[in-house]
Amino acid sequence: MRRRAYRRQMEPLESVASALVWHPRGILAADESMATMSTRLAAAGAAPTEENRRAYREMLVTTPGLSDGISGVILCEETLRQRLGDGRPFPAALGDLGLLPGVKVDKGAYPLAGAPGEMVTEGLDGLLPRLHEYHELGAVFAKWRAVLRIGAGQPSLLAVRANAQSLGRYAAACQEAGLVPIVEPEILMDGPHSLAQCATVMSLVLLEVFSELREYGARPAAVVLKPNMAVPGSDAGAPASADEVAEATVSALAGVPFTTAGVAFLSGGQRPERATENLAAMQRLPHIWPLTFSFGRALVDPALAAWRGEPEGWAAGQRALARRVSMNVAALGGRYTPELELDPA
Repeated sequence: MRRRAYRRQMEPLESVASALVWHPRGILAADESMATMSTRLAAAGAAPTEENRRAYREMLVTTPGLSDGISGVILCEETLRQRLGDGRPFPAALGDLGLLPGVKVDKGAYPLAGAPGEMVTEGLDGLLPRLHEYHELGAVFAKWRAVLRIGAGQPSLLAVRANAQSLGRYAAACQEAGLVPIVEPEILMDGPHSLAQCATVMSLVLLEVFSELREYGARPAAVVLKPNMAVPGSDAGAPASADEVAEATVSALAGVPFTTAGVAFLSGGQRPERATENLAAMQRLPHIWPLTFSFGRALVDPALAAWRGEPEGWAAGQRALARRVSMNVAALGGRYTPELELDPA
């Protein structure tokens, strides 16, 4: 029999989950792995060192006024254990800045046996003790990413079920350890699939994910869903308007329990401006949960390009991040138009 999630501390978890998606704020994903972050630093012209990874995250989280548009920050394990230049541990510093600290807890996607070309996210071994440790270090929420791809015969039912079951086990373990789980089933943009294909797969995946969350006893009111937006594949050759993306995406959420705390979309490799425009279009549609953002690259890429690992670029990097956050806050508040991007202020 599957183990049911422990019910202790559930009300505080619901409060944290609500705070993460409370408008007009979203979640900053600054949880790139050490290898990924080092690659991005090198591409931006900065030395890919541990100190630069730490300094980069400090530059982001100390952006003046960040908490006006950001509720929480997802960190990688390395950063969760690091300190700011003034000696404060990152989780404590985030709390001082009015931000909720979170941590990515999965170990990445690996080939799935029996499903050639498909992946399953690993990291369940020893997860519960790690979650307790992260909680003691100051984290109040966690994130687990599953990766699925649309292609010939993909995603297979095996891949969908394997990843959904991992998300269910992870979510239940998080709630037992006193952490809010962010559940991230990402359908990659790669490929020639249509908008309709993406929406259909997204709908089926979400039904399976929430079936597994229910089986493992994870409480939806203490869960934040982090899905992709329903968009055509990067090689589709048939772009969709923001209104079309919004309609397809909100329709694909039909199987999400109405008690779920909220939905925080990932940007999934979209251009920052396009991800924001799509988010704005969703706000104009009827929906029963808060629809917000949990962007990574769509928020931090401009900041990294402006900073470049140079002390004199610190303020420019923070201004770039603040601007992208302000655009998404405008989207949540119904004030965003593409013309707003042209305003130098």
